[in-house]
Parts: sequence; C-alpha cells; structure tokens
Amino acid sequence: MATTACFIIVSRNDIPIYEAEVGSAAKREDAAQLHQFVLHAALDIVQDLAWTTSAMFLKAIDRFNDLVVSVYVTAGHTRLMLLHDSRNDDGIKSFFQEVHELYIRILLNPLYLPGSRITSSHFDTKVRALARKYL
Repeated sequence: MATTACFIIVSRNDIPIYEAEVGSAAKREDAAQLHQFVLHAALDIVQDLAWTTSAMFLKAIDRFNDLVVSVYVTAGHTRLMLLHDSRNDDGIKSFFQEVHELYIRILLNPLYLPGSRITSSHFDTKVRALARKYL
C-alpha cells in the first residue's frame, strides 16, 4: 500500500526549519504545496491544544479528505508535524520520539543556530530511514 506522508518541523516562531516528503505514493506536481498548506493551516489548532494538555504527542488533530495531521510538541514548543494517510498511531508516536532525539542532537551542535533551517544531509537521511521503518 502506498502511503502519503509529509513531515515538517516548525520552530516556536512558526518558521518551518525542516521539510520532507517521506511517503511512497506517486507524487503529483501540486502535492507539495497542498501538504504545506494543510500543515500550516493546522498550526492554529496545535497552538490551542498545546496549552490545554501536558501530552507531547497530540495524535490526530486535523483532517483533510483522507489525510490526517498528527503533531508532537517538544518542551521548547517546537512542533513536529506529520501529514499522513495511515492509521498506525504506535508507529507514528515512535517515529516522533526518535526524530525528537535526532532534533535534540542537532540542537546540541555548537555550530547550529536554534530556529534556523536544518540543512544536514545526515539528519535528512536518518529522518527518511525512520519514516520507512515506522510509517
């Protein structure tokens, strides 16, 4: 089964710092823009939910057609957002937890400026490998 998945990390200032199309479905030319639009539209919902719960994994917070937006909010209010069409909550939670660990390693790098774009090819390779493993 082909899956559609778009993963994005949004800083606490609502600036996207990492984006990746990690699904195995055939790519449409307008899919990337549609996925970005749906994810950014869900930011308001995330903002409201983040202050009402102590959970980091917010599960499915929004839907668009057959796509679902799942979110993981870090302690520093960085949002890890995934647009997907699968129903694997445990796999998605594990994916978020491991990507969060990778993100912490990026933050510990003294050459990385927090809030700037993540351009590391190593980070990108690891995120894509985790997506293949869990999604």
